[in-house]
Amino acid sequence: MIEDLAKNLVELKNEFAKSYDGKSQIQEVIPKSTSSLFPIAEPHLESLHQFATKNPIYYNYFEKKIGSVDCVVYEGDINRYWLNSIQHGSSKAPFSPTWIMSGYVVTLFAKHLGFSEVIDIGSGDGRIAFCAKILDMESFSIEIDDMLVDLQKLLNKTIDFHPHCSDAATFDYNSLNLKHPIFFIGGLAQMGGNALAEDVLQKIHSISHLKANAGWVFAGTFSQKYAPDPKNEAGWGSLIEEHNLKSIQTISLPTAWTFHETESTPYIFSQSI
Repeated sequence: MIEDLAKNLVELKNEFAKSYDGKSQIQEVIPKSTSSLFPIAEPHLESLHQFATKNPIYYNYFEKKIGSVDCVVYEGDINRYWLNSIQHGSSKAPFSPTWIMSGYVVTLFAKHLGFSEVIDIGSGDGRIAFCAKILDMESFSIEIDDMLVDLQKLLNKTIDFHPHCSDAATFDYNSLNLKHPIFFIGGLAQMGGNALAEDVLQKIHSISHLKANAGWVFAGTFSQKYAPDPKNEAGWGSLIEEHNLKSIQTISLPTAWTFHETESTPYIFSQSI
């Protein structure tokens, strides 16, 4: 069911990209209501729409039928957040968001795999942690940029996804009392994500009860703009092998940075061997 949901979302994005003639920097869609293609609980869809309408990143939205699906299109601009996010000396991956619907699908799959907590590393506006919370998982967002954390605090007034303004490399993960967590690493491997993942993996592997109990999700790319990894896994193969992880499954989903590309973003789910 989750794989079908992801496939349907990619097809919806492709159809939308063909017909979209707007000029916004980022754009995405959320189905207006539950359907056979998107059998999502209405309260969950309502929460996703609330996240978008209350988010100052988006300055416009309108209804549009895409294929057979009635949707709401959200148009936005992340320039000032992107610029602020790269000013931090220890920042390893500038802010560029996945789609809100993609955040819902990846956290739904994390719940399906049996993980109980989501830790969104380099969380941007906190959308992945937010989605985990509406799915009744415990969630935490770790973000180094104070402007983005202030944005998260604006968005978590009704659903608390525990935003933390901190460097993920030095954060005290023991303070979260984690049992069976899954970590989402923000950023492509070639755009700073690899260094961020290295730091967090070292921290978590130093905590004995988490080393063999944690899951990891990496956003990859097949774009020829980036050098391929000799071990594949959409740029993450070497890191996965070096840290004795095994891939569980890869799910491809739309992101802001792949809107004009034919390939969507592969999210690689893995865990310790």
